[in-house]
Amino acid sequence: MALDKVNSLLHDEKVDVRIVSAVLCGSATAILVVKWVNQRRVQKKLEEAKGKRELGFQRMEKAARQFKQQNPGVKAAPILALPLVELSAKLKDGSLSPESVLYTYMEKALEVTRQINCVTNFLPECEEQLRETKKKEKGLLYGVPVSIKEDVACKGYPNTLGLVKFLDRPEQEDSVIVKVLKKQGAIPFVKTNLSQAIVNIDCGNTLFGQTLNPFNHKKTSGGSSGGEAALIGGGGSILGIGTDVAASIRVPCGFCGICGIKPTGYRLSVKGASTPVAGMNSVISVTGPMARDVDSLVLCMRALLCDELFRLDSSVPPIPFNEEIYSSSRPLRIGYYDGDGYFQPSPSMRRAVLETRQLLQEAGHTLIPFTPPRIDFLVDELFTKGLYADGCSTLLEKFDGEFVDSTWTNQINCYRLPNLLKRILALILMPLFPRISRHLNALIGVGSVKNFWKNNVDRMAYRDEFIAEWRKLKLDVVLCPALGPAFNLGYAGKLFVATTYTHLYNVLNFPAGVVPVTTVTQADEEELKLYKGHYGDPWDKRMKEAVEGAIGLPVAVQCVALPWQEELCLRFMKEVEKVSHERRGRRKI
Repeated sequence: MALDKVNSLLHDEKVDVRIVSAVLCGSATAILVVKWVNQRRVQKKLEEAKGKRELGFQRMEKAARQFKQQNPGVKAAPILALPLVELSAKLKDGSLSPESVLYTYMEKALEVTRQINCVTNFLPECEEQLRETKKKEKGLLYGVPVSIKEDVACKGYPNTLGLVKFLDRPEQEDSVIVKVLKKQGAIPFVKTNLSQAIVNIDCGNTLFGQTLNPFNHKKTSGGSSGGEAALIGGGGSILGIGTDVAASIRVPCGFCGICGIKPTGYRLSVKGASTPVAGMNSVISVTGPMARDVDSLVLCMRALLCDELFRLDSSVPPIPFNEEIYSSSRPLRIGYYDGDGYFQPSPSMRRAVLETRQLLQEAGHTLIPFTPPRIDFLVDELFTKGLYADGCSTLLEKFDGEFVDSTWTNQINCYRLPNLLKRILALILMPLFPRISRHLNALIGVGSVKNFWKNNVDRMAYRDEFIAEWRKLKLDVVLCPALGPAFNLGYAGKLFVATTYTHLYNVLNFPAGVVPVTTVTQADEEELKLYKGHYGDPWDKRMKEAVEGAIGLPVAVQCVALPWQEELCLRFMKEVEKVSHERRGRRKI
């Protein structure tokens, strides 16, 4: 067989290279040949994807430039400065044209992504959709440009999860949530970056690269909805849709100084939102809105919780937005805690909660100390064993034939350890590093269907215990830390387990949102020098190093309500936002 013919066969994706290489070289050498050819194929696809993405950006730039040349009187700054509620009102009354808003945000999004790499795809269909939207009845989000996380389906574009293997699988239709947004007049115009295979609190992959924090390029935007948070935080989008399975809306929102809410599972549709571990429901994955302020989240939830959503996805309970609960002004009974006993909060995390508690108390609300029960059990037995019930095998399959991004190296090396080695290491580490030892044991998974059923029973029992304590204290909501400030690059992928403050509420399936309330001070940095953590193990050391050098970066708090009470959660978030703004106003006087 001629060499050029062999080369042609090896590069033909329809040909099984294992067969070709086995015939040519024998089975031993075939392994190396297969690996080499697969790497070449992956590299070729990566280069093609990069070129296609750049062409999309050029088209985006051209469209925005043409509009600007044809409409020199349209000024970007006043449009970009408008909060969503005001922007929406001006679009509806005609004082702003949908074209001026779309092309202004198109230009700004391109500027932001050139700096911090947050957009994955331009959606040129948005121009035609805008023309069609103008012919229809004006919905609640009429003319509003919306950004969409890469794993939420938009027709004609693959939900790659940052993996090459999914590049050639364009979605056949929009996800339900995108369909509803369009029905309400919103204009999806870009898709945004995410962590490779999602289950990571950084935002990097081999397809689209690393997304940086809009306020400090030495920091991560957080993940996995980091592209969304960075684009909105950088001013390139006014409203976005993310997904959250452990922290993926709340961590990046906190890192990038914006607001976001993780609803109760199934309050919003997840049809068309991809996951690397299909069928896993021990930790509930959700879709949710991300924006600059709470009012924007409220407007989005009003728009999404409509008849069109309930018609398109019958698994979503037909519960429209409850205005009475959201608009109530009665004082709240608020439980609070400033640490969970598993990961010591950074000084700014703790201060954010304590200062917010004081402000809420001064505003007439009642604050009651609250302690989440059995947090070690929750983290090891319910979250980690539930998320990795199969011993990580389904997740690891997604990386077969892929280049592993550097943000994933630490996690995947740990997941790939043979179970026997995990057990041995856990036994050795138990005396010195009990937390890491328990984590290694949990990564082995549940081991059998019977054990999986028991894990579900334990999760429901824990939920009942948690709610019972909540009811005993007669709480309406809970205030607690959100992970932060933004981590230095290279650390987020090594600290996925630090999401204990957020993933607790995925296991419980409670609605939870984040609101930025303060920024890191010099005093916080000084106090950080004394940080030891609860265990004094390598994770505590990494946590300290991860948050160093963050003066001026935003810090958020987390607001939590009981299941199906998104309106109460948002009302609480609005209260937190209000008292925080009032405090900042007093300081400026």
